[in-house]
Amino acid sequence: MLYQQLADRLQNLIGENIYEVGTRLPGVRQLSLQHEVSVSTAVNACRELEQRGLLEARPRAGYFVRLPPAQRAAPRLGKTGATPRAVTGQQRVLRLLQAVNDPDIVNLGAAVPDADFLPVAVMERAFHHVLRTQRRRCMGYEFPPGAPELRAQIARRLAGHQCQVTQDEVLVTNSCQEAMHIALQLLTKPGDTVAVESPTYYGLLQVIESLGLKALEIPTDPVAGISLDALDLALERWPVAALILVSNFSNPLGVCMTDERKQALMHCLNKHKVPLVEDDIYGDLPFNGRRPSPIKRWDTEGLVYYCSSSSKTLSAGMRVGWLVPGAQFEKARHLQFINTLSVNTPSQLALAHFLQHGHFERSLRNSAMEYAKAVARMNARVAQLFPRETRVSRPAGGFVLWLELPGAQDTLSLMETALDAGVSFAPGEMFSAAGKYNNCLRLNCAVRWDARLERALITLAKLV
Repeated sequence: MLYQQLADRLQNLIGENIYEVGTRLPGVRQLSLQHEVSVSTAVNACRELEQRGLLEARPRAGYFVRLPPAQRAAPRLGKTGATPRAVTGQQRVLRLLQAVNDPDIVNLGAAVPDADFLPVAVMERAFHHVLRTQRRRCMGYEFPPGAPELRAQIARRLAGHQCQVTQDEVLVTNSCQEAMHIALQLLTKPGDTVAVESPTYYGLLQVIESLGLKALEIPTDPVAGISLDALDLALERWPVAALILVSNFSNPLGVCMTDERKQALMHCLNKHKVPLVEDDIYGDLPFNGRRPSPIKRWDTEGLVYYCSSSSKTLSAGMRVGWLVPGAQFEKARHLQFINTLSVNTPSQLALAHFLQHGHFERSLRNSAMEYAKAVARMNARVAQLFPRETRVSRPAGGFVLWLELPGAQDTLSLMETALDAGVSFAPGEMFSAAGKYNNCLRLNCAVRWDARLERALITLAKLV
C-alpha cells in the first residue's frame, strides 16, 4: 500500500535523526506535497507510524516523534522490605556530587543537567531586570514565607494543575531538598518509620538519615509505579508516619503513575490516615507533551505536603524550591527561618519575573524536547555498548536511565574504578536503605554529547 511505503520512508528518516525525538513532523499537507501523495495517504502513513510506536498525535498540535520502542527488557520489580531500617552510609553521596565540578570527570552520576539544556540567556535577562529595577530589595533578606510575587506565581501554576492552593499556603525554600526536610520535620520524630519507593532517590534517604528516621521500602514497578497492594499491607502492619515519593517521572525509574493509580494511592492514604510528602520536581518534563497532575490534585483531607523546585527546569544554582504544608504552614515557616533564615532574594525575584512574563512554558517545551532526545541517544548507545542481557528503564519524562546489569555485579566498587577512569555514575546501592540493587546503576542523560562523552560511555561499558 502507498501509505505503508510512505510510512517506511518516514521511519527511515526518523532512524537517521532527520526528524529527531521530540520534534514535530511536518503537517500532513506539507508531507503530501513533499512526497507527492494525497493528504489522505499522508494521514494514513502518520497513523501507521503511530501504531508502530514512532509517532504520537497531540491535539491541535500535530504528530511528534517519540522515543523508539524499548530495545531492552525493563528492570525487574524489587522485593518488599521486610522491616523498617535505619538509613546509613549516605556520606558516599558527597563523593559522587563532588565529581560534578571536577573538569576531568564526565558526569553521568549526579542528576544535574548541563547548562545546554537550560534557558540560560532568558534567565540572565530576568536577573538583569530585577537587579536593575529592584536593586535595593535585592540587597536584603526576603524572610519566610518568601517573595509574595513568586508565591503568587507558584499558586497560579498549581491551580492550573487543578490543585486548590492559594498564595498564602506556599512557602519558598532553599531547594526541593529543604522542602522535603521541613515536611518530614513537621510529620515525624526521631525513630519514626517513613515508607519510600524502592528504588528511591538517594536524596530522600539523606533527609531520612539526617532526621534519625527509619525507611520502609515499598517495591516499585518500573512501568506502573509503587505497588499499591504492598503499600496497603505495609500500612496495615507498621506504624508509618509518612510516605515520601517522586510522583511524576520518579527518580531513578522515570515512572509516571496514571491518574487512576494516583487516586487509588490517595484512597489508601486516606484510609490509613498517613500523610504524603510529594516530590514533583520532574513533573514539568514529560516526553509526550502533557504535564501530568500532581497527587495533590486529589487531596481532600489535607494529607499531601507538596514539594518542588526549579532545579531541573531552569537552574540548579538558583536554589529556589517550595513547599505547600497545609495546616502546618506557620510551623513550617518557623522551621524554614531556623534552618536557613531566608532564600536568595535575587533568585526569588528573577524566578517570579520569569514566570509572570510567560517565559516558563516556552522554555519547558524546549527543555523537555532536549531531554527526550538525550534519553533516546543514551538508550541507543547503552543497547550498542552494554551486555546484551542489560535491562533498561523506560522513563516517560525526566532525564535519567536505570540499568540492571547481568550477573553478579558490584556497582559500588565499580564506581571507584570508573571515577579513576574519568567517568561517574550512581551505583544502585545508593537508592536503597537495605543496600539492594548492587547490580544496578543510574545514568544522567542531560550531558553534552561529544567525543569525550562517547569515550566515557565506551570506558564504562568495558568496565562493566
